[in-house]
Amino acid sequence: MPRKVSRAWSTGKFAGLLKDALPADALGGPVEIWFQDEARVGQKGTHAYIWAPIGSRPLMVHDNRYDSAYIFGAICPDRAVGAAIIMPEVNADAMGHHLKAIAAQVAPGAHAVLICDGAGWHQTGGRLRVPDNITLLPLPPYSPELNPMENVWHYLRENILCSRVWDTYDDIVEACSIAWRFLTDDPQRIRSIGHRKWACVSL
Repeated sequence: MPRKVSRAWSTGKFAGLLKDALPADALGGPVEIWFQDEARVGQKGTHAYIWAPIGSRPLMVHDNRYDSAYIFGAICPDRAVGAAIIMPEVNADAMGHHLKAIAAQVAPGAHAVLICDGAGWHQTGGRLRVPDNITLLPLPPYSPELNPMENVWHYLRENILCSRVWDTYDDIVEACSIAWRFLTDDPQRIRSIGHRKWACVSL
């Protein structure tokens, strides 16, 4: 199923979905494509593959405690910019704060289409308030491979956040901040990880 969905989005259907999703006053103006997702970062972290001599077993630290934080992250590969907040939990209120942070990064006069998954806190019509310069466009079900934010999280875990021990929640938050700055301080890194051909459309 995910492979089928990927082909459907790469053959031009994305442009049609985009036009249907945009409000009338945004048609004909500049449109930015953003991708959004959340990642849990905590004491019970992950390991990464590393280069080592054949037959060796490199030592890595592992914490069995459970304190954690969540990075709400979003990138616009075309402009090579990002917006993130760090929260203790995921819910509609936290997502609302993230949307405000994204809205502040959208170019003046432009409208952002924010591609995200179908999580409950991404649903409009309830407690979630979406800024006027953002439109949410949900991914098809079971298709995380369409969201380059998944690749961003993998990259940051492999290069910055793996094999670490944090004693406090504040330490975790600081590590998340360092990791996000590492990403956004290099615009080419955002373009390299986030570019998708099917998401480059002219309306």
